[in-house]
Amino acid sequence: MVETVLVVGVVASLFVGFNIGGSSTGIAWGPAVGAKLLSKTAAAGLMTFFVFLGGWTVGRKVMDTLSGKIISIEISLSAGVAVLFFIGTGILVANVFGVPVPTSMTTVGAIAGLGLATETLNYDTIAWILSWWIVTPIIGFWIGAFIGRYVYPGLNRRIGIEKSPGPLLALDRSDGGLPTPGFGPNTTPREFVSTIVVFVIGCYMAFSAGASNVPNAVAPLVASDALPENQAILLATLAIGLGGFTIARRTMESVGGELSDIPLLAALVVMITAASITTTLSWMGIPISLVMASVMTIVGLGWGRATRPITVRKAVAGEAGDAEIAMGALTAEETDGVEAQPIGEAERPEALDARDLFNPGAIIKYVSMWIIGPTMSTVLAYGFFVLLPGIA
Repeated sequence: MVETVLVVGVVASLFVGFNIGGSSTGIAWGPAVGAKLLSKTAAAGLMTFFVFLGGWTVGRKVMDTLSGKIISIEISLSAGVAVLFFIGTGILVANVFGVPVPTSMTTVGAIAGLGLATETLNYDTIAWILSWWIVTPIIGFWIGAFIGRYVYPGLNRRIGIEKSPGPLLALDRSDGGLPTPGFGPNTTPREFVSTIVVFVIGCYMAFSAGASNVPNAVAPLVASDALPENQAILLATLAIGLGGFTIARRTMESVGGELSDIPLLAALVVMITAASITTTLSWMGIPISLVMASVMTIVGLGWGRATRPITVRKAVAGEAGDAEIAMGALTAEETDGVEAQPIGEAERPEALDARDLFNPGAIIKYVSMWIIGPTMSTVLAYGFFVLLPGIA
Protein backbone atom coordinates (compact mmCIF):
# COMPACT_ATOMS: atom_id res chain seq x y z
CA MET A 1 0.00 0.00 0.00
CA VAL A 2 2.77 2.42 0.96
CA GLU A 3 4.64 1.61 -2.25
CA THR A 4 1.52 2.31 -4.32
CA VAL A 5 0.96 5.67 -2.64
CA LEU A 6 4.63 6.55 -3.19
CA VAL A 7 4.37 5.72 -6.88
CA VAL A 8 1.29 7.92 -7.15
CA GLY A 9 3.18 10.68 -5.34
CA VAL A 10 6.15 10.42 -7.69
CA VAL A 11 3.82 10.58 -10.70
CA ALA A 12 2.09 13.66 -9.24
CA SER A 13 5.48 15.24 -8.57
CA LEU A 14 6.57 14.56 -12.15
CA PHE A 15 3.36 16.16 -13.42
CA VAL A 16 3.94 19.28 -11.35
CA GLY A 17 7.58 19.54 -12.40
CA PHE A 18 6.71 18.88 -16.06
CA ASN A 19 4.31 21.84 -16.11
CA ILE A 20 6.80 24.03 -14.23
CA GLY A 21 9.35 23.26 -16.95
CA GLY A 22 6.90 24.21 -19.66
CA SER A 23 6.21 27.58 -18.07
CA SER A 24 9.62 28.53 -16.65
CA THR A 25 11.67 27.61 -19.72
CA GLY A 26 9.64 29.99 -21.84
CA ILE A 27 10.16 32.80 -19.35
CA ALA A 28 13.91 32.19 -19.06
CA TRP A 29 14.81 31.56 -22.69
CA GLY A 30 11.92 32.96 -24.76
CA PRO A 31 13.66 36.28 -25.56
CA ALA A 32 16.90 34.61 -26.63
CA VAL A 33 15.12 31.99 -28.75
CA GLY A 34 12.90 34.68 -30.27
CA ALA A 35 15.99 36.65 -31.26
CA LYS A 36 17.38 33.44 -32.88
CA LEU A 37 20.45 33.46 -30.64
CA LEU A 38 20.07 29.75 -29.84
CA SER A 39 17.81 26.82 -30.65
CA LYS A 40 14.93 25.58 -28.50
CA THR A 41 16.79 22.34 -27.85
CA ALA A 42 19.90 24.17 -26.65
CA ALA A 43 17.72 26.39 -24.46
CA ALA A 44 16.05 23.36 -22.87
CA GLY A 45 19.43 21.75 -22.20
CA LEU A 46 20.81 24.87 -20.53
CA MET A 47 17.56 25.23 -18.58
CA THR A 48 17.83 21.71 -17.20
CA PHE A 49 21.41 22.14 -16.01
CA PHE A 50 20.91 25.50 -14.31
CA VAL A 51 17.58 24.47 -12.78
CA PHE A 52 19.43 21.60 -11.14
CA LEU A 53 22.15 23.99 -9.94
CA GLY A 54 19.60 26.42 -8.49
CA GLY A 55 17.59 23.67 -6.82
CA TRP A 56 20.68 21.96 -5.39
CA THR A 57 21.99 25.18 -3.81
CA VAL A 58 19.57 28.01 -3.02
CA GLY A 59 16.48 25.85 -3.49
CA ARG A 60 17.24 23.90 -0.32
CA LYS A 61 16.30 26.95 1.77
CA VAL A 62 12.87 27.12 0.11
CA MET A 63 12.55 23.36 0.59
CA ASP A 64 13.09 23.82 4.33
CA THR A 65 10.31 26.41 4.49
CA LEU A 66 7.81 24.35 2.51
CA SER A 67 8.54 21.04 4.20
CA GLY A 68 8.89 22.10 7.81
CA LYS A 69 7.99 25.69 8.66
CA ILE A 70 4.45 26.30 7.35
CA ILE A 71 2.79 23.66 9.54
CA SER A 72 3.93 22.23 12.85
CA ILE A 73 3.35 18.53 12.13
CA GLU A 74 5.04 16.09 9.78
CA ILE A 75 3.16 15.61 6.53
CA SER A 76 2.19 11.98 6.00
CA LEU A 77 2.86 10.35 2.64
CA SER A 78 -0.86 10.27 1.81
CA ALA A 79 -1.22 13.92 2.77
CA GLY A 80 1.84 14.81 0.70
CA VAL A 81 0.35 13.12 -2.36
CA ALA A 82 -2.94 14.96 -1.81
CA VAL A 83 -1.09 18.29 -1.54
CA LEU A 84 0.70 17.56 -4.83
CA PHE A 85 -2.70 16.85 -6.38
CA PHE A 86 -3.99 20.27 -5.34
CA ILE A 87 -0.81 21.93 -6.64
CA GLY A 88 -1.34 20.17 -9.96
CA THR A 89 -4.97 21.28 -10.04
CA GLY A 90 -3.89 24.89 -9.56
CA ILE A 91 -1.39 24.54 -12.39
CA LEU A 92 -4.05 23.03 -14.64
CA VAL A 93 -6.48 25.91 -14.02
CA ALA A 94 -3.75 28.46 -14.73
CA ASN A 95 -2.85 26.66 -17.96
CA VAL A 96 -6.51 26.63 -19.04
CA PHE A 97 -6.56 30.43 -18.68
CA GLY A 98 -3.20 30.69 -20.49
CA VAL A 99 -1.46 32.34 -17.52
CA PRO A 100 2.08 31.43 -16.36
CA VAL A 101 1.68 29.30 -13.28
CA PRO A 102 2.16 30.92 -9.82
CA THR A 103 3.48 27.56 -8.59
CA SER A 104 5.14 28.75 -5.39
CA MET A 105 1.96 30.49 -4.28
CA THR A 106 -0.18 27.49 -5.17
CA THR A 107 2.15 25.19 -3.21
CA VAL A 108 2.04 27.38 -0.11
CA GLY A 109 -1.74 27.56 -0.39
CA ALA A 110 -2.14 23.77 -0.50
CA ILE A 111 0.14 23.24 2.51
CA ALA A 112 -1.61 26.07 4.38
CA GLY A 113 -4.97 24.39 3.70
CA LEU A 114 -3.64 21.23 5.37
CA GLY A 115 -2.44 23.32 8.32
CA LEU A 116 -5.81 25.04 8.71
CA ALA A 117 -7.65 21.73 8.62
CA THR A 118 -5.39 20.18 11.27
CA GLU A 119 -5.03 23.41 13.29
CA THR A 120 -1.27 23.24 12.91
CA LEU A 121 -0.71 26.26 10.67
CA ASN A 122 2.25 28.45 11.64
CA TYR A 123 0.67 31.89 11.27
CA ASP A 124 3.94 33.75 11.81
CA THR A 125 5.53 31.97 8.84
CA ILE A 126 2.47 32.53 6.64
CA ALA A 127 2.37 36.21 7.55
CA TRP A 128 6.07 36.48 6.71
CA ILE A 129 5.53 34.85 3.31
CA LEU A 130 2.41 36.87 2.50
CA SER A 131 4.16 40.13 3.34
CA TRP A 132 6.78 39.36 0.70
CA TRP A 133 4.09 38.43 -1.81
CA ILE A 134 2.72 41.95 -1.34
CA VAL A 135 6.09 43.70 -1.34
CA THR A 136 7.63 41.86 -4.31
CA PRO A 137 5.34 43.31 -7.04
CA ILE A 138 5.96 46.78 -5.62
CA ILE A 139 9.74 46.26 -5.65
CA GLY A 140 9.64 44.91 -9.21
CA PHE A 141 7.50 47.79 -10.42
CA TRP A 142 9.63 50.55 -8.92
CA ILE A 143 12.94 49.03 -9.99
CA GLY A 144 11.53 48.77 -13.51
CA ALA A 145 10.16 52.31 -13.31
CA PHE A 146 13.51 53.74 -12.17
CA ILE A 147 15.40 51.96 -14.95
CA GLY A 148 12.83 52.93 -17.56
CA ARG A 149 12.76 56.58 -16.53
CA TYR A 150 16.44 57.25 -15.83
CA VAL A 151 18.62 54.44 -17.23
CA TYR A 152 16.95 52.71 -20.19
CA PRO A 153 17.13 55.56 -22.75
CA GLY A 154 20.91 55.75 -22.36
CA LEU A 155 21.28 51.97 -22.56
CA ASN A 156 19.07 51.88 -25.62
CA ARG A 157 21.28 54.38 -27.46
CA ARG A 158 24.56 52.69 -26.58
CA ILE A 159 23.77 48.99 -26.58
CA GLY A 160 22.55 47.22 -29.68
CA ILE A 161 21.71 43.52 -29.54
CA GLU A 162 21.30 42.33 -33.11
CA LYS A 163 21.71 39.01 -34.90
CA SER A 164 23.61 39.11 -38.19
CA PRO A 165 23.05 36.53 -40.95
CA GLY A 166 25.07 33.34 -40.64
CA PRO A 167 26.66 31.55 -37.68
CA LEU A 168 28.01 33.42 -34.68
CA LEU A 169 31.25 31.37 -34.70
CA ALA A 170 33.01 29.41 -37.43
CA LEU A 171 36.08 27.19 -37.78
CA ASP A 172 38.96 28.66 -39.78
CA ARG A 173 40.71 26.00 -41.91
CA SER A 174 42.57 28.40 -44.21
CA ASP A 175 46.09 27.56 -43.00
CA GLY A 176 45.69 23.82 -43.61
CA GLY A 177 46.39 22.96 -39.99
CA LEU A 178 44.04 22.34 -37.14
CA PRO A 179 40.77 24.29 -37.47
CA THR A 180 40.68 27.31 -35.18
CA PRO A 181 37.47 28.91 -33.90
CA GLY A 182 36.72 32.49 -34.85
CA PHE A 183 33.92 34.91 -35.61
CA GLY A 184 31.38 34.01 -38.27
CA PRO A 185 31.50 35.79 -41.64
CA ASN A 186 29.17 38.59 -40.48
CA THR A 187 29.77 38.56 -36.73
CA THR A 188 30.99 41.77 -35.11
CA PRO A 189 32.75 41.95 -31.71
CA ARG A 190 29.76 43.88 -30.36
CA GLU A 191 27.36 41.16 -31.50
CA PHE A 192 29.55 38.45 -29.98
CA VAL A 193 29.73 40.18 -26.60
CA SER A 194 25.99 40.94 -26.55
CA THR A 195 25.20 37.31 -27.39
CA ILE A 196 27.36 36.10 -24.51
CA VAL A 197 25.49 38.53 -22.23
CA VAL A 198 22.16 37.08 -23.37
CA PHE A 199 23.39 33.55 -22.62
CA VAL A 200 24.62 34.52 -19.16
CA ILE A 201 21.35 36.23 -18.28
CA GLY A 202 19.32 33.26 -19.54
CA CYS A 203 21.41 30.92 -17.38
CA TYR A 204 20.90 33.22 -14.39
CA MET A 205 17.14 33.20 -15.00
CA ALA A 206 17.16 29.40 -15.19
CA PHE A 207 19.14 29.20 -11.94
CA SER A 208 16.57 31.46 -10.30
CA ALA A 209 13.72 29.32 -11.64
CA GLY A 210 15.36 26.23 -10.16
CA ALA A 211 15.88 27.87 -6.78
CA SER A 212 12.21 28.83 -6.51
CA ASN A 213 10.47 25.99 -8.36
CA VAL A 214 12.36 22.74 -7.69
CA PRO A 215 11.03 22.64 -4.09
CA ASN A 216 7.45 23.15 -5.33
CA ALA A 217 7.50 19.86 -7.20
CA VAL A 218 8.83 17.67 -4.40
CA ALA A 219 8.57 19.41 -1.00
CA PRO A 220 5.48 17.39 0.10
CA LEU A 221 7.37 14.14 -0.55
CA VAL A 222 10.45 15.41 1.29
CA ALA A 223 8.29 16.56 4.22
CA SER A 224 6.78 13.07 4.53
CA ASP A 225 10.24 11.45 4.43
CA ALA A 226 9.14 9.50 1.36
CA LEU A 227 12.16 10.76 -0.60
CA PRO A 228 15.57 12.01 0.55
CA GLU A 229 16.17 15.62 -0.38
CA ASN A 230 18.93 14.91 -2.90
CA GLN A 231 16.87 12.33 -4.76
CA ALA A 232 13.88 14.66 -4.72
CA ILE A 233 15.91 17.47 -6.31
CA LEU A 234 17.06 15.10 -9.06
CA LEU A 235 13.46 13.98 -9.65
CA ALA A 236 12.23 17.58 -9.91
CA THR A 237 15.07 18.48 -12.28
CA LEU A 238 14.21 15.54 -14.53
CA ALA A 239 10.56 16.57 -14.66
CA ILE A 240 11.28 20.25 -15.27
CA GLY A 241 13.82 19.36 -17.97
CA LEU A 242 11.29 17.09 -19.69
CA GLY A 243 8.81 19.96 -19.74
CA GLY A 244 11.51 22.22 -21.18
CA PHE A 245 12.22 19.84 -24.04
CA THR A 246 8.54 19.32 -24.89
CA ILE A 247 5.71 21.71 -24.02
CA ALA A 248 8.07 24.67 -23.48
CA ARG A 249 8.82 24.79 -27.20
CA ARG A 250 5.53 26.58 -27.73
CA THR A 251 5.85 28.89 -24.73
CA MET A 252 9.34 29.95 -25.88
CA GLU A 253 7.72 31.20 -29.08
CA SER A 254 4.86 33.05 -27.45
CA VAL A 255 6.29 34.30 -24.13
CA GLY A 256 5.72 38.02 -23.67
CA GLY A 257 3.31 38.27 -26.59
CA GLU A 258 0.26 38.94 -24.46
CA LEU A 259 1.97 41.37 -22.12
CA SER A 260 4.19 43.31 -24.49
CA ASP A 261 6.06 43.28 -27.77
CA ILE A 262 9.20 44.52 -26.06
CA PRO A 263 12.68 44.75 -27.58
CA LEU A 264 15.36 42.27 -26.52
CA LEU A 265 17.24 44.85 -24.42
CA ALA A 266 14.12 45.57 -22.37
CA ALA A 267 13.47 41.84 -21.98
CA LEU A 268 16.99 41.37 -20.61
CA VAL A 269 16.50 44.20 -18.10
CA VAL A 270 13.32 42.49 -16.93
CA MET A 271 15.06 39.10 -16.71
CA ILE A 272 17.96 40.43 -14.64
CA THR A 273 15.64 42.26 -12.25
CA ALA A 274 13.17 39.40 -11.83
CA ALA A 275 15.89 36.76 -11.42
CA SER A 276 17.71 38.88 -8.82
CA ILE A 277 14.55 39.44 -6.78
CA THR A 278 13.56 35.77 -6.97
CA THR A 279 17.03 34.42 -6.14
CA THR A 280 17.41 36.77 -3.18
CA LEU A 281 14.03 35.84 -1.71
CA SER A 282 14.66 32.13 -2.35
CA TRP A 283 17.95 32.44 -0.48
CA MET A 284 15.91 33.88 2.39
CA GLY A 285 13.72 30.77 2.24
CA ILE A 286 10.66 32.56 0.86
CA PRO A 287 8.59 30.69 -1.76
CA ILE A 288 8.09 33.32 -4.46
CA SER A 289 6.75 33.43 -8.00
CA LEU A 290 9.26 34.30 -10.74
CA VAL A 291 6.33 35.33 -12.92
CA MET A 292 5.21 37.91 -10.35
CA ALA A 293 8.52 39.76 -10.40
CA SER A 294 8.76 39.52 -14.21
CA VAL A 295 5.31 40.91 -14.94
CA MET A 296 5.54 43.84 -12.55
CA THR A 297 9.02 44.78 -13.78
CA ILE A 298 7.66 44.88 -17.34
CA VAL A 299 4.87 47.18 -16.23
CA GLY A 300 7.23 49.40 -14.24
CA LEU A 301 9.78 49.64 -17.06
CA GLY A 302 7.10 50.77 -19.49
CA TRP A 303 5.59 53.23 -17.02
CA GLY A 304 9.00 54.76 -16.42
CA ARG A 305 9.61 55.19 -20.17
CA ALA A 306 6.15 56.63 -20.74
CA THR A 307 6.38 59.21 -17.94
CA ARG A 308 9.75 60.72 -18.87
CA PRO A 309 8.07 63.82 -20.38
CA ILE A 310 6.61 64.80 -17.00
CA THR A 311 7.83 65.04 -13.42
CA VAL A 312 7.51 62.17 -10.94
CA ARG A 313 5.00 64.12 -8.87
CA LYS A 314 2.71 64.61 -11.87
CA ALA A 315 3.21 61.02 -13.04
CA VAL A 316 2.27 59.54 -9.63
CA ALA A 317 -0.68 61.92 -9.32
CA GLY A 318 -1.83 61.14 -12.86
CA GLU A 319 -1.41 64.77 -13.95
CA ALA A 320 0.00 64.29 -17.44
CA GLY A 321 -0.86 67.79 -18.54
CA ASP A 322 -0.17 68.20 -22.27
CA ALA A 323 2.07 65.12 -22.34
CA GLU A 324 0.30 61.95 -23.36
CA ILE A 325 1.45 58.90 -21.37
CA ALA A 326 1.16 56.29 -24.11
CA MET A 327 0.91 52.63 -23.11
CA GLY A 328 3.49 51.65 -25.73
CA ALA A 329 6.45 53.71 -24.59
CA LEU A 330 8.57 50.67 -23.86
CA THR A 331 8.43 49.48 -27.46
CA ALA A 332 9.75 52.77 -28.79
CA GLU A 333 13.45 52.66 -29.64
CA GLU A 334 15.77 55.68 -29.45
CA THR A 335 17.67 56.45 -32.63
CA ASP A 336 21.43 56.00 -32.37
CA GLY A 337 23.15 59.28 -31.70
CA VAL A 338 19.97 61.11 -30.64
CA GLU A 339 20.13 62.35 -27.08
CA ALA A 340 17.15 61.67 -24.87
CA GLN A 341 15.38 64.76 -23.61
CA PRO A 342 15.84 65.71 -19.93
CA ILE A 343 13.33 64.41 -17.42
CA GLY A 344 10.19 66.52 -17.39
CA GLU A 345 10.54 67.70 -20.99
CA ALA A 346 8.52 66.22 -23.84
CA GLU A 347 10.37 63.74 -26.01
CA ARG A 348 9.75 63.28 -29.72
CA PRO A 349 6.04 62.43 -30.12
CA GLU A 350 6.83 59.32 -32.15
CA ALA A 351 8.79 57.92 -29.21
CA LEU A 352 5.54 57.57 -27.25
CA ASP A 353 3.13 56.53 -29.99
CA ALA A 354 3.20 52.73 -29.69
CA ARG A 355 0.05 51.31 -28.12
CA ASP A 356 0.98 47.77 -27.24
CA LEU A 357 3.23 48.10 -24.19
CA PHE A 358 0.95 45.80 -22.27
CA ASN A 359 -2.64 44.73 -22.30
CA PRO A 360 -4.31 46.01 -19.10
CA GLY A 361 -6.79 43.14 -19.32
CA ALA A 362 -3.90 40.67 -19.38
CA ILE A 363 -2.34 42.31 -16.32
CA ILE A 364 -5.64 42.02 -14.45
CA LYS A 365 -5.82 38.34 -15.42
CA TYR A 366 -2.29 37.70 -14.16
CA VAL A 367 -2.86 39.46 -10.85
CA SER A 368 -6.19 37.69 -10.46
CA MET A 369 -4.47 34.32 -10.86
CA TRP A 370 -1.93 35.30 -8.19
CA ILE A 371 -4.93 35.61 -5.87
CA ILE A 372 -7.15 32.84 -7.25
CA GLY A 373 -4.40 30.19 -7.55
CA PRO A 374 -3.29 30.00 -3.89
CA THR A 375 -6.81 30.73 -2.62
CA MET A 376 -8.25 27.84 -4.61
CA SER A 377 -5.52 25.40 -3.51
CA THR A 378 -5.99 26.48 0.11
CA VAL A 379 -9.77 26.04 0.04
CA LEU A 380 -9.61 22.69 -1.77
CA ALA A 381 -6.93 21.32 0.55
CA TYR A 382 -8.76 22.58 3.63
CA GLY A 383 -12.05 21.01 2.56
CA PHE A 384 -10.39 17.72 1.64
CA PHE A 385 -8.51 17.31 4.92
CA VAL A 386 -11.56 18.37 6.98
CA LEU A 387 -13.65 15.68 5.26
CA LEU A 388 -10.89 13.06 5.43
CA PRO A 389 -8.88 13.86 8.57
CA GLY A 390 -7.37 10.40 8.71
CA ILE A 391 -5.23 11.10 5.63
CA ALA A 392 -3.43 14.01 7.32
